[in-house]
Amino acid sequence: MEVARPLKTAREMGLVACTRCTRVWPRGTARCGRCGKPLHSRAPRALQRVWAWWIVGLMAYIPANLYPMLRTRTLVLTDESTIVGGAVELARHGNWGIALVILTASVAIPVGKFLAIAALALGLSGGGAVPPARRQQLYEVVEYIGRWSMIDVFVVAILASLVQLGAVASISPGPASLFFALSVIFTMLSAQSFDSRLIWDAAGSPDPGRAATEDRPA
Repeated sequence: MEVARPLKTAREMGLVACTRCTRVWPRGTARCGRCGKPLHSRAPRALQRVWAWWIVGLMAYIPANLYPMLRTRTLVLTDESTIVGGAVELARHGNWGIALVILTASVAIPVGKFLAIAALALGLSGGGAVPPARRQQLYEVVEYIGRWSMIDVFVVAILASLVQLGAVASISPGPASLFFALSVIFTMLSAQSFDSRLIWDAAGSPDPGRAATEDRPA
């Protein structure tokens, strides 16, 4: 059984690609001649930026769960609810589906993103038993679900704009909504700062298609 020759990467061929316009230049070229973007074979200080945004995002996520997310004011009372408290209240009134969506989007997904980004960053230095292809898939999942983390803020914004009955009743966002939005933004920046090519560098295979190519029969 003949084994196909592994493909060479652009880095091994002495080339570097512009991440903005995808034009390829000889390695060592300072700026892209087409769009002017600085060229780097690997994003400089990518891991430091990942941890910096990750820590700030975690710091913002803590008060997002401690402060009220929603303030409801009526003629007789004023009620404040946190993310988890609001979901529990919805479940008590029989709205299990909405409560599950809120808990998933506001608790499970953000916590999962924190754990996934930390695992990816730690895996660059420690290696780990997880294959690089699985880590690449995990990174793509984190990138994909990041856009859905703002659903709780959207719900608060919609409720605040719709339920405004003057002195009778009103709904306004609490301070947790700001911290939650900041936490989502910081974790998205953390994920975007992660250079997934470092996964393959740490595994000793710069090209994600190389391992599959080496084992593929001709």
